[in-house]
Amino acid sequence: MAHTVLALVVGLLLSGCTLGPDYMRPNFLIPDNHRGVVSAPQAESLADIPWWELFKDPVLQDLTRQALANNYDLRIAAARVEETRAQVGVARSFLYPQLNANFGGSAEQVSRRTDPPQTLNSSRSFQNWFLGLSMAWELDVFGRIRRETEAATNVYLATDQGRRGILIALVADVAQSYFVLRELDLELEISRRTLQVNDDTIEFYRRRVDGGVSNQLELDQSVANRARTAASIPELERQITVQENLINFLVGRNPGPIPRGAALTDQYQPPSIPAGIPSDLLERRPDVKAAEDLLVAANADIGAAKALFFPNFSLTATLGGASHDLSNIMDKRAQIWSAAGGVLQPVFQGWRIFSNYEATKARFDQALAQYEKAAQNGFREVADALVGVEKFQELRTELEKSVDALGNAARLSRRRYDTGLANYLEILIADQQLFDQEILLARARGSQLSAVVQLYRALGGGWQQ
Repeated sequence: MAHTVLALVVGLLLSGCTLGPDYMRPNFLIPDNHRGVVSAPQAESLADIPWWELFKDPVLQDLTRQALANNYDLRIAAARVEETRAQVGVARSFLYPQLNANFGGSAEQVSRRTDPPQTLNSSRSFQNWFLGLSMAWELDVFGRIRRETEAATNVYLATDQGRRGILIALVADVAQSYFVLRELDLELEISRRTLQVNDDTIEFYRRRVDGGVSNQLELDQSVANRARTAASIPELERQITVQENLINFLVGRNPGPIPRGAALTDQYQPPSIPAGIPSDLLERRPDVKAAEDLLVAANADIGAAKALFFPNFSLTATLGGASHDLSNIMDKRAQIWSAAGGVLQPVFQGWRIFSNYEATKARFDQALAQYEKAAQNGFREVADALVGVEKFQELRTELEKSVDALGNAARLSRRRYDTGLANYLEILIADQQLFDQEILLARARGSQLSAVVQLYRALGGGWQQ
C-alpha cells in the first residue's frame, strides 16, 4: 500500500503542469532613433559613463557618495527590497511538505452520578497525552504555487528596480541641486559686483553734483539703479540657504552650509552626448524594467487563478505516541500513525473562482498599459532632455555674445558721457541691460548643466556602484 501511495505521489509531481500563458514581451512601436538625433543610431550612450566620471567636481562627488550612504529614501527602498525578497520565500515554502511537531495533553474527572458504577474504576480522573509529528502537503499538480512563486519573484525584481530608480534619481538630484546652488552663487557674485559698480557711480555723480557740474536727477537715477541691484541680493541669499538645506536633506544631514567646488563656468561637460539606441532604454531604465517585472507577475497571477478551476491534491500524515501516562508516551504500544490523501474539486462557489480569474486578466491589461506608458514616457523624457541640451547650448552662446557686446556698450557710454557726447540715460540703460543679461547667462549655464543631468537620468545612467 505504501509503495502504491509513493508511486502515485511521484507520478503526480512528474506529470504536473503549469497552467496559464508563459510570458512574452509585448510588441509595440519603438522609434528607430531618438527625436533630435540626426546621425545613425549608435550603441554608445551617455548613460554608460559612471557618475563619478561625468560629474568631476570633487565636492559634488563627495556629496553624492554621502547621499548614496545616508539618503532616507534609498534606505527605505533597500528595506522594501528585503521585504519582497522574504515574500518570495514565503510563496515558495508551500511547494514543500509542512511539518509540525505536536505535544498536548488533557485531564478530566467523570461524575459518578452520570456514568454507571460498573464503568468506573477506583479513580474518576483520566489523563491523555499526545506527542507526534504531523505532515501536510499540497501537491502542486497544476502549478498554482509555482505561478504564485513566479509572481512574488517578479514583484521582488520590480521592487529592486524601484530601489535602483531611486538611486539614479538621487545621483541626478544631488548633481542638479548642486548646479543650481552654483548658479545662484554666480548670480550673487554678479549682483555684488554690479552693486560695487553702482556704488562707484553714485560716488562719482555725488562729487559732480557737489562740484556743480552735474544735476540731482542723474544722482537720483544712479541711486535708484543701485537699489534695483541691491534688492536682488537678499532674495538670492535666501534661495542659496534653501538650496543648501535641500542638499543636506538629500545627503541625510541637518541644515547647514555646503562646501563649494568648481565654479559654474568651470564645470565639466562631456565633449559628445550620445543618446544610444532607443530599444536599449527598455533594458536600462529602472521604471520601464519595473513595469515589465510587474507585467510578468500579473501574467503569472493568471496561471495561478486558472489553476483554481482544477482539483487540489493533498497528503496528510501523523506519527507519534498517545498514552494515559506521560511516562509511557514513548512506549512501543503507545505508538500511533495515520496517513490520508484527498482530492478537492471545486464545483460551485457563486462564480468566485471565475470572477477571480477575470480580475487577474484585467490586472494584466492594466500592467500592460503601465509598461507601454513607462516605455513611451522614457522616449519622451530622452527627447525632451536632448532638445534641452541643444537649445540651452545655443541660448548660452547667444547670451555670451550679448554680454560681451553690452560690456563694451557700458564702457563706451561712460567714455561718451565723459566727453559730453551722451547723457546719463545711456549709461543707466547700458548698466541695467548688462546686469540683466549677465543674470540670464548664469541661468542659461545652469540650465545647460541641468539638461545634461536630466538626459543622464532619462537614459538610465548613474546606477553604477
